[in-house]
Amino acid sequence: MEDARRVKNSIFLYLALTFAISSIFYYRIIAAKSLSAGNGFFVLGLMWSPGVAGLLTRLIFQGNLRGHGWGWGKTKYQFASYWIPLAYASVVYVPIWLAGYADFSAPSLTKFMERIGKAGVPPQYSVALFFVVLATIGVLSSCVSALGEELGWRGFLVPQLAKVTSFPRVSLISGAIWAFWHTPVLLFANYHGRNPMWYSLSCFVVMVLGISFVFAWIRLKSGSVWTGMLLHASHNLFIQAFFDPLTRQTRFTDYYIGEFGLGLALAAIVIAVIFYRKRGELPEAHSQTPSAGEAAPSVTPA
Repeated sequence: MEDARRVKNSIFLYLALTFAISSIFYYRIIAAKSLSAGNGFFVLGLMWSPGVAGLLTRLIFQGNLRGHGWGWGKTKYQFASYWIPLAYASVVYVPIWLAGYADFSAPSLTKFMERIGKAGVPPQYSVALFFVVLATIGVLSSCVSALGEELGWRGFLVPQLAKVTSFPRVSLISGAIWAFWHTPVLLFANYHGRNPMWYSLSCFVVMVLGISFVFAWIRLKSGSVWTGMLLHASHNLFIQAFFDPLTRQTRFTDYYIGEFGLGLALAAIVIAVIFYRKRGELPEAHSQTPSAGEAAPSVTPA
């Protein structure tokens, strides 16, 4: 087994590098008070900061990039990674839409239909077409930014934590770091909801902690970092580009929808419970075959 002190030192270095690189982009985004600063390239740079830090740390400690989860793994886990965010988002948003809060004349939908020369198509068809394009072509572009974060959080951090602590702690620690990493742009830029800041922050933290259980579980179960990429890309795409824009903004929906609303926070708690209970399905250290130059992760159900 790899020395626990060495593993912890690698985690500390990883975090130092992540926040050092991220600070460059925090500064530019916060100075502009907008995520759209630099035509979105500052956000892209920020999202790639954890990944760059993870790759650098592995090179420093291992001298190679083995163990990052480059293998595809079983396709069933990739498939699950794609649909799980769509499932929990649907549970939150579809009832709201059925209650009369859908907005199928939203500017993003109208612009999309005009761009493809289909303006005037009945709403039900335009929404279906919008969804299909986002769910296929759109997810590819979402993967570009999501991969940057996932090469860090699930490519490096989660497997390293799994060598020294139990699955529930891996999920909570990685989730807490993931949530904290977002707070500068949440507090000082425009990455927050229309509700009070304390409410946005609280719901966001609960949501991130909750979904960190599925992110960590499927990464350790599949052995593939691509599961994290698909989970992250699917979450961002369906919530930020599909469900949020097509939901009417009211005092009620402001408190319920989005990454800063109660709906996803409650859904994330359910997800955390489900995957906490599935912790016994994770491979133990003795049943895993480590890559050359890397010790196998120890995942101990708590």
